[in-house]
Amino acid sequence: MIKLRNPRLLFPFFMALIMAFVMSGAMTLINRGFVENFFFIWMHSFVFAFLIAFPTAYFVAPQVQKLVKKICES
Repeated sequence: MIKLRNPRLLFPFFMALIMAFVMSGAMTLINRGFVENFFFIWMHSFVFAFLIAFPTAYFVAPQVQKLVKKICES
């Protein structure tokens, strides 16, 4: 069973949440401009971005930590 206070789960969750929020907002603004229904379009994009970002961050973060450790030890 996965504990809800598990850093292995919480770190990628919040990192993906923040990154998906910022990036989906920026990309929506770049691609659509500040249109009348900007917020709705942004939130729609954010949901899909988060659904991709969270599993990616969850599975990639340990590999990135290993790479950074290897680089810093050199």
